[in-house]
Parts: sequence; structure tokens; C-alpha cells
Amino acid sequence: RGDLLAGGGQDLLTVPRMRAQRSGTVVNVTSMGGKICTPLGGWYHGTKFALEALSDCLRLEAKPFGVDVVVIEPGGIATEWGGIAADKLEKSSADGAYAAQAAAVASSLRSEANAKRNSPPSVIADAIGKAVTARRPKTRYATGFGARPLIALRRILPDRAFDTVISRAVGMPR
Repeated sequence: RGDLLAGGGQDLLTVPRMRAQRSGTVVNVTSMGGKICTPLGGWYHGTKFALEALSDCLRLEAKPFGVDVVVIEPGGIATEWGGIAADKLEKSSADGAYAAQAAAVASSLRSEANAKRNSPPSVIADAIGKAVTARRPKTRYATGFGARPLIALRRILPDRAFDTVISRAVGMPR
């Protein structure tokens, strides 16, 4: 159709309408998992890194038309996701070479300490509200448990040091 930008994936009518009115805000919800990686999470992190890149491309493409593109990067949010991910991880890795790692990561995902720290889903709604009402929205809103400090830590630590922090945090066997 020619209405899709290289960023793709956006509703065929939304971006062209925003372009025509020369204003609007596209909000994509990714995860802090689009900036950091955890063991056995490649399937998840790959999708989040991709959505970050698509959003960045779309932001560059839509800017000349007065359209903003914003990324919401949630950290730990109180949902069923952790338990579902833990169950799938254990099921897929129970008898394989990564069984001990899977058990450690699943235990971390299910831990009560982790659950108590997670933020309510309303923090995401609040961030979206800020983004769509701001005269000049930020390109990224890191929100929810651990998002800001972990993203900042990832920026300042060398790769192997960050790997050590994450591995210890999820209880990876040595």
C-alpha cells in the first residue's frame, strides 16, 4: 500500500492519519528486556530488542511529519507472566543440558521476594498517559520495579561484569 513505513507493524490507518494531521504519538510497550538479557530468555529478549529497533526506526521516519514515537520499558510488573514463563521454561528444559539453569531461573521468577517488589500494572498506564499528554514526550519511559536501575547498570558495566550481576540475581549455578 505504500502507507507502511520501514518500521512496519503499525496499524495501516493510524500512522497515515497522524502524518496527515501532522501530529500524534505512537506508543509501543516493550520491556526493560529490550535493553538487558537474562539467562534462557533469548526468545523473549529477541522480540523486545526487535520492537525497540522498530520503534527507533519509526521515530526517525515519522518525525518529519510531526509524529512522535515513544517506547515504554516496563520492569517487574505484578502479573501472571513470571509463573507462566517459569512453567514453560521448566517443561522445555527439564531433561536437557540446561535443566539446572532452568530450575534456577524458574525459581527466581516464582520467588516471593520478587513478587513483592513487582510494581502494579497501573505504572504502565501512568507512563502511557504521560507520553500521550506531553507536549514533547521522551523517547523512552522506563518504569516499574528495577527498570531504571538495571538499564542504567547495563550502560555503565562492562559486559562480563553485568553478566555476573544478572547470573547471581537469578541464582545461576556456577
